[in-house]
Amino acid sequence: MHSAWSSSLAVAALWASCIVHAQTPYKVQTPPLDTDWTYTVGTDPWPEHPRPQLRREAWQSLNGLWTWRAAASPGDVGSPPKAGPLDREVLVPSCIESGLSGLQILDVRDMWYETTFDVPSDWKGQQVLLNFEAVDYEATVFVNGVKKTTHVGGYARFTVDVTDNVKFGGSNDLLVFVSDPTDSAVIPVGKQTLNPSHIFYRSCSGIWQQVWIESAPKDHISRLDVAADMDGQVTVNVLSSAQKSANVEVKVFGRNGSEIASQTGSADEQFTFTVENPDLWWPDSPTLYNLTVTLGDDEVNSYTGFRTISKGEVEGVMRHLLNGEFVFQFGTLDQGYWPDGLHTPPSREAMVYDLQVLKNFGMNMLRKHIKIEPDLFYEACDRMGLLVIQDMPALSASKTPNDEEQAEFQRQLELMINEHKSYPSIYSWVIYNEGWGQRNSDPAPEGGLTEVIRKLDPTRLINSISGWNDHGYGDYHDNHNYAHPQCGTPFYSRPKTPYDPERIGFQGEYGGIGHNVSIEHLWNVQAAIDTIPETYEINEDLASYSYRSMVLFRDLREQTERYACSGAVYTQTTDVEGEVNGLLTYDRRFMRPDLEQWQEDIQSLYEAAASRGGRPVGGDAPIDPAALLRHDTMQRLQATRP
Repeated sequence: MHSAWSSSLAVAALWASCIVHAQTPYKVQTPPLDTDWTYTVGTDPWPEHPRPQLRREAWQSLNGLWTWRAAASPGDVGSPPKAGPLDREVLVPSCIESGLSGLQILDVRDMWYETTFDVPSDWKGQQVLLNFEAVDYEATVFVNGVKKTTHVGGYARFTVDVTDNVKFGGSNDLLVFVSDPTDSAVIPVGKQTLNPSHIFYRSCSGIWQQVWIESAPKDHISRLDVAADMDGQVTVNVLSSAQKSANVEVKVFGRNGSEIASQTGSADEQFTFTVENPDLWWPDSPTLYNLTVTLGDDEVNSYTGFRTISKGEVEGVMRHLLNGEFVFQFGTLDQGYWPDGLHTPPSREAMVYDLQVLKNFGMNMLRKHIKIEPDLFYEACDRMGLLVIQDMPALSASKTPNDEEQAEFQRQLELMINEHKSYPSIYSWVIYNEGWGQRNSDPAPEGGLTEVIRKLDPTRLINSISGWNDHGYGDYHDNHNYAHPQCGTPFYSRPKTPYDPERIGFQGEYGGIGHNVSIEHLWNVQAAIDTIPETYEINEDLASYSYRSMVLFRDLREQTERYACSGAVYTQTTDVEGEVNGLLTYDRRFMRPDLEQWQEDIQSLYEAAASRGGRPVGGDAPIDPAALLRHDTMQRLQATRP
């Protein structure tokens, strides 16, 4: 009998082993276009701590290989699969539509994810927090068979306290059900679509940002809001899980690591203190100060930068001001798409590479276009000195929200503000882009939303409408025009409105001049290739591209000298799918501009602004590419130009 029992156990073990290993193993699927990073990602992606402004020592990444299964409908959330691996391995984080996911599946809207994780034994007695940085779009989380939460919103992070559901020192089962309607519903979706068409791109569904666990005391810091201004005043709100107004202490450390200020206060109540004579944060000298914040037994590390954002008249023209000075802003429309990862960059190195390219051109700003990036993106901008205009991900461009959908848009807008308002580089918030998802109502919806943002974050400017459908709200009069700018000028074209001298004249989009390239640099999807002629302007060769860019710089420079232009956003950092108007191609391997010409032309914009009372030029000089760019990539990019 013992022998028969042993045989049965052996058969059962063998059967179980077959089940465990039955799923399709992970392999990068060949994307329509790859990058230098595509095949170097491996199976341990994004090892960095995901929240640089709320860091505890005890944390553990859950990124890597999970298993995955398609579901039939949103209703399948009520019938979770049994514990154990699912049908296919998938890389987390990634979009399931991407090659890096190992799936590259385009027709699944509902799905299951599965993995297991260990909780260290020495975390016992602490709370175990399970963190998701972003899941698109609706995520329901099960831990060891227990349904824990459902989160809605594809760009916001969420945390689940799983202390009562995990085994310490043992393996735990994690199931996540995801449902993503993309633009078949009226939700914040940015440029994602189920039917790509030139300026609207392949969708991103699933767990597309990092997943991790951390250990914290029962009463712990759940959010940290910090704003530090040019006069040294630091405003802090330490939000706590218990909300019992516990004592907190904030310490500020100088550049040499020594403590230079400290202050005590109460959790969940705003308090202020002053740091004497801080070095200010500027694009050309982005000084940051480290912080530690304690609440009882909880301690987190963070940082801040001292700067003040405001507006005021300079020589009779309304301007945006940084630390009391008019700083002309110039940068690109930065969409943050990748041919191998879509919404998810292959790595932090790849993500930062794009920023280094912009900085090397001499740019001091970027517009993060209707997408929200991982927190590590904003940390990189803080450290490199790139101002960020942050867009709210748009509702579908072709649909009008009802009351419920409008309320959900506002809820997610408030989440974006609260999650990112401590990053010094973020300069202004954009509510609507070119009327996409903007209700035609009286009063206009952006009026109330502008006031909501003012209350949530009085430290920044608001660009209520970028492009058109402008009803006079917010701090900016923002014009979009291709290819030539109309920045704070007495001339305009419909559907734009005449320049409003009570607000800041700004070119929210312009340029977009294109140049087609050979197939090895193109998104090799025929439907996208067929839309290339829709690019705003196509240049047959790089000589004409250089001439046209010089003409556009001349126009912008003269508008800055003559009229009321305070900054401009050039379209765009890279190609995306069927768009061929990036500084770089979609694979980041070919650069169109003549680097030296562009550096000189960009510097001339700052000089033009200085002639109108702007901050004197000299600090925003282009950086040495060898100091930042890996493998002298800028030199290699220049070599690709004939």
